[in-house]
Order: sequence, then C-alpha cells, then structure tokens
Amino acid sequence: MFPGSNDSSNELYLEADGSSNWFDARIEYALPFGATSKTGMVRYQLKNGLLVSEPSGGAQWNPLESGVMVATARYFRRSQSFEFNEGTQDGSISAMEFGLLYDNTDFATNPSYGSRQYLAFSQSMPGSDDIYDWDLWQFNGSKFISLGASEFAHQRILAFNFWAAYSPSWQVNHTLDGTKFISDAAPYNEGATLGGFKRLRGYDFYRFHDKAAIYGAFEYRYTLKYNPIADVNWLKFLKLDWFQLVGFVEAGRVAPHLTFDALWQDYHYDYGVSLRAMMSGLVVRTELANSKEGANFWVMIDQPF
Repeated sequence: MFPGSNDSSNELYLEADGSSNWFDARIEYALPFGATSKTGMVRYQLKNGLLVSEPSGGAQWNPLESGVMVATARYFRRSQSFEFNEGTQDGSISAMEFGLLYDNTDFATNPSYGSRQYLAFSQSMPGSDDIYDWDLWQFNGSKFISLGASEFAHQRILAFNFWAAYSPSWQVNHTLDGTKFISDAAPYNEGATLGGFKRLRGYDFYRFHDKAAIYGAFEYRYTLKYNPIADVNWLKFLKLDWFQLVGFVEAGRVAPHLTFDALWQDYHYDYGVSLRAMMSGLVVRTELANSKEGANFWVMIDQPF
C-alpha cells in the first residue's frame, strides 16, 4: 500500500522543514460565438451583488448561441526542497496544461442556474527537470438549479459538481527484491488528488493521490436578504453586498485503475457548513468541513465550483 492511496493511513507521511517556490501563468482565448460572439469579455451589471443585466448563458445548452467557450493554455513550474536528518531532498516539475471550458451559467462569479464543463490535458515539459515524464487527463462538470427567492432569501440554489482525473503514464514497478515503486506519475499536487479546500474539504491537503480519481459534491446555497453590516458606515469600505449560508456534502476516492470496480466503491465522505459573502465583486468563503479524520477550517476566495 502506497502513502496517499485510498486505503492508506493518514499517519503515512514525513515531516521536514523546507521551501516551495512556484510560477503559474495562464492564457485564455474566448471563442467568437455565444455570449462572446462580438466581444472577448462578458460584462455583468450588478445591484447589491445580484445580477440585473442579461445573463451570459443558462437558458439553453448550445455553445454557438449561449454561454462562453474558452480555450486555455497554462504553464506551471514548482521547485521544492526538504531537509531531513539523512540529508536534503529536492524536486521540481515543469508542465503545460491545455483545456477547453464551456461556461453556460447566468453569472460566472456566483451561478444560480446553468452548467459548466472543463476538459484538460497536462503533460510534463520535454527536457525539464522532472525525474519522470508524466501526463494527466481531467474533466470537471457543474450544474446549478435555481429554486427562486423566498421570504428571507434572494436566491436558493442547488449546486452539483463532478470531477474525474486519470494519469495514463502512472506505472507501478518492481525491483528484483520485490520492492514496489511508482514512476512517471503525475505530481501529488497536480494529479489525481483529493483533499484540501477544493475537493474533500474535510481532509488535509493532497491526502489522497493515485493513478485515477473520482469526486462528487452537492451544495445548498442560500443567499440572505438580511445584511447586518449594510448600514454600518465604518465598514462601507468592505463593499459587502450579501451573505450566503451553505451546507455541503462530498464523496470521492482514488484508485490504481480506471475501472468501474476500482472507482465505484469505498468512498471517503465529508460534510460541512460555509458562510460566504460578496465583497468588492468577489466571493469570499469560510468553511468548516468534517470527516472521519477530523475537521478543517478554510478561508478562501471564489466558490469551490
């Protein structure tokens, strides 16, 4: 059993002082159809943090007529160094990611209806410092359903997310004495990985990682009409438009094979609550997530999906 595998113990890890340096750059090109048929940028008009202008999509699933289709290219590099009693261990990755995003939601920052899909392929750069050559496929899909307003809420939203990843290059090898080791694996912080503030929030960062991964989440988002600081003058600088109460559940697992039997059993679960706010046009979220391995508290920018 490898550390980080689906059935591994959360005590299979090493502690060390070290450093981590990274560079991440992305280029996006909005394709000239749908909501970006005449301009490469979608402009939203908001009132009290809620969309009042024409939505960018969601009424129909048709990239030629609705929503935004974006081609992406990302270059990322990370170098890490850890100091153990036995000596220093260094490592680095340098890779490219190419993806296609179709955002067919009404309001990309805080969707209330519509859907979003993202398909991407990542690969280590030829001639880079990586020890292995690795690759990764991933798909991310979200669906949002509006239940409308209520006496106390501007919005009541059901939000669903599905994510899957697979690294074809990942190989398990054996030495002459029977020892197993992994080669050509996508890095633990970029591959088929679960845990952290994006997926399986009740588990630590990069808790699970393997050749393949599958994940699903459900959130109920309740945007309050009541804003307790709306009339507090000395807090006006926050530009806080609304608060959102959220309850969520998540499930996922990693596996050494991309098969039905491997991926559709023995899931890890967590659940939690979140308080979110629209501040200066950005969603700021605080979350408390609980799992069988403990609880985590996160403070982050943007909706998780």
